[in-house]
Amino acid sequence: MKRRDLLKAASAAAGALAISPLMARASDVPAEIPQEVDVLVVGGGTAGSIAALQAARAGAKTMLLEMGSQLGGTTTTGGVNFPGLFHAWGKQVIAGIGWDLVEKAVELDSGTMPDFTRTDLRHSALQVRINGQLYAALLEEACLDAGVSLAYYQFPLAVEPAGKGWKVDVVGKGVRYPLACKQLIDCTGGADVVGMLGLARLREETIQPGTFTFRLGDYDVKQLDAQEIQRRYRKALDEGELEEGDYSHAGGSFMGFLGGGGKNAQHVFGADSSTAVTKTQTNIAGRRSILRLLRFVRSLPGCENARVLEMMQETAVRETYRIEGETVITCDDYTSGRLFDDAVCYAFYPVDLHDKHGVKPQPLQPGTVPTIPLSALIPKGSRNLLVAGRCVSSDRLANSALRVQAPCMAMGQAAGAAAALAAAANTTPMKVPLAQVRSVLREHGAIVPGNEG
Repeated sequence: MKRRDLLKAASAAAGALAISPLMARASDVPAEIPQEVDVLVVGGGTAGSIAALQAARAGAKTMLLEMGSQLGGTTTTGGVNFPGLFHAWGKQVIAGIGWDLVEKAVELDSGTMPDFTRTDLRHSALQVRINGQLYAALLEEACLDAGVSLAYYQFPLAVEPAGKGWKVDVVGKGVRYPLACKQLIDCTGGADVVGMLGLARLREETIQPGTFTFRLGDYDVKQLDAQEIQRRYRKALDEGELEEGDYSHAGGSFMGFLGGGGKNAQHVFGADSSTAVTKTQTNIAGRRSILRLLRFVRSLPGCENARVLEMMQETAVRETYRIEGETVITCDDYTSGRLFDDAVCYAFYPVDLHDKHGVKPQPLQPGTVPTIPLSALIPKGSRNLLVAGRCVSSDRLANSALRVQAPCMAMGQAAGAAAALAAAANTTPMKVPLAQVRSVLREHGAIVPGNEG
């Protein structure tokens, strides 16, 4: 083929590619910003993404603001890609929208589910391992299919009551606009919107440490000298080469850390996502910890070629603010499996408070399955406002169990259903008949405590 003919062929191929339906172009994605919505969800994490999906699927015009680049929160960006617990004592207690997406993520990644009938296993063995980044893509796809307006890199600068709803001043890179909504769901993790409105929030003087998730590899644990490694580990701690929290089980064997390749085995003390300043400090501390660990591990005999195989973008935070809701779930409520009159979902996980000594989960008694009331998702004295996720109204010990991903998904779905119904009826969530909320939840696959109407 002559050079001139070759250039013509290349040009034709390029032209065909440019108009191919297989090409993905950012300009093909609708960028219209709505002026008014029925339901605004702030925070597209574990709870918020499911809240938005439920609201939209229930017929509400829904918008989701997310400060980051993707949905899923700790499950995706935070690297805690093993959500649970969906089953209790061999029986499924949390299903619905979140569970459906987790199933899809496992299937699309050719993964496997745990054997949920095994009630003798430690709780971590019943968590579902998923590809976090794939899950983020599936969440996004589901939201777009449901008609949710997605707004990444955006957050509310101010929120104020307006008639029977809210006026929100939304800002982001290169954008600022007013948005009106009938119902607002705060899924920011630390109840940021609730705080903006001056409503009561609860916070401990010392909060649980966070974890900057990463994974080490390229060494053979079976070839390592456990005694020598433990000696060097203790020496590194004593001399300041490593710091308390670099390995979350500081009093244990460092072989446990190496055997797991790091992963969820590091603590960042004081990890706080409440403000841009504290979040910056938290992430810097997390990355410094990883560098200390990597340099130490590479100094160990047999680990000279160790390297970071995977590293998340930010620290996963366990605790900041909680709301003071119309109901406060206590640890006794949780551990006794109290069935609240307005229960909308179950929760199941050990009481799991992390501190400087590590964590010693306190399993629930056999047969116990806690519930979450709708009134714990409603800030005390508020109208047209709900929360979902780890900021649920609860005391600290109860919150240490409620904060995990399966209950957060269930809370998100419940909040989304209540918000959609309240918007349709031009009322506030507390006045929506509970039977209607439960009916919508069951219609979308959720398991409702008591299964009463």
